[in-house]
Amino acid sequence: MIETHPLLPFVPPKTKYLLLGSFVTKEAFDNKKRANYTWYYANGGRNQFWPMLQDIYDVDLQTRKSMQNLMAKLHMAVADIIYRCERKKYNNLDTNLINIVYNIKDISKILRNTNIEKIYFSSRFVESKFRKLFKEYIVNHKEIELITLPSPSPRYASLSKEKKVNIYKKVLPKL
Repeated sequence: MIETHPLLPFVPPKTKYLLLGSFVTKEAFDNKKRANYTWYYANGGRNQFWPMLQDIYDVDLQTRKSMQNLMAKLHMAVADIIYRCERKKYNNLDTNLINIVYNIKDISKILRNTNIEKIYFSSRFVESKFRKLFKEYIVNHKEIELITLPSPSPRYASLSKEKKVNIYKKVLPKL
């Protein structure tokens, strides 16, 4: 089944940072589970991204509005590198995604219309796709720092949540 990304990129005023993920969780397309899927990095509550940001910034991030408020305060845009794809199997692994259409239009618009200082990637998969798709942009904008975060996926268990939090704290912007 072809899945088209259901979310628009989030781009707050005075954006200085861009957080790029891969693609929304399969739960975003499941009518029975959609209620648990509120925004980026939800994964039905299993993804560690928002719980880690709660720890780092000492804020409650239970609602889409609170997540967007934090990203706005951080001047951080949020988007995914994939616009449309299919899944070989019914799971959330990036390696499971096939027939990919990349989100070049929206990401290009963000890069063109904001003053990005740093781009954060939610995984090495996302970083490698960005480097391939935006090679010329990277060459022409050497001043922009590219940072790959440890994946917030619970499947990335080689690092504990606490170790991921410490890494995120060191590289994410301060409030």
